Amino acid sequence: MKKYLPVILFLWLNSAVELHAQTATEIVQQADNKMRGKSSQAEMTVLTIRPNWSREMQIKSWVKGTNLAMILVQSPPKDKGIVFLKRKKEVWNWMPVIERNIKLPPSMMTNSWMGTDFTNDDLVREASAVYDYTHRFIADTLIDNRICYKIEFIPKPGTAIVWGKLLVCIDKKDYLELYTEFFDEEGQMINVMKTYDIKMMDGRLIPTRMEMTPVGKQYQKTVIIYRSVVFNRNIEDNFFTIEKMKQIN
Repeated sequence: MKKYLPVILFLWLNSAVELHAQTATEIVQQADNKMRGKSSQAEMTVLTIRPNWSREMQIKSWVKGTNLAMILVQSPPKDKGIVFLKRKKEVWNWMPVIERNIKLPPSMMTNSWMGTDFTNDDLVREASAVYDYTHRFIADTLIDNRICYKIEFIPKPGTAIVWGKLLVCIDKKDYLELYTEFFDEEGQMINVMKTYDIKMMDGRLIPTRMEMTPVGKQYQKTVIIYRSVVFNRNIEDNFFTIEKMKQIN
């Protein structure tokens, strides 16, 4: 005797597949929340590595939600006191040497951040991974023995986005962004970012090391290492002001 799936079960399986495809944005949201929380304060080391030289920076960041962020460069001495501020879609840069605040135009968001392989947009995140892209589930993949969603990010029409496309691999269990490919508007892959050293920090399991590597450039990469991070501490909105940029240390 042939056995048939009950109609209700058949419909449920089909609806589950549809639901799975529709939740790509929710997966991205959970991964974004994992690294942000309602707020975060972090101390990081940035290593810029080139074939014939390398440089180390120490930076500190404060982030609140998706609209407010501040980054302070603490060393090396020649860069100490440089500050970047994000307020919604505006990004400002305080240069203590010339005692001047510069508002970065959208065209500068594609530029290298402090000579690294990260763009200004990668660091201050003018573009929102959740709201400025459409998301499409591509397939499952395996990264460092973790089963991941592979999700395509396409910029929404009318948004000022640095990248033409992203392919992002997010761990299914802990919603960790483990691997990302960055493409330009012509579809050429420009950078690859990998994350490592998953650790518990302030009660959250997160990758504590990010490596951004330009495609085709041997012995070149930028590494960001989290030395410390705390989440969901209160930060007043008035901390994220142009006046405050000149005062933090």
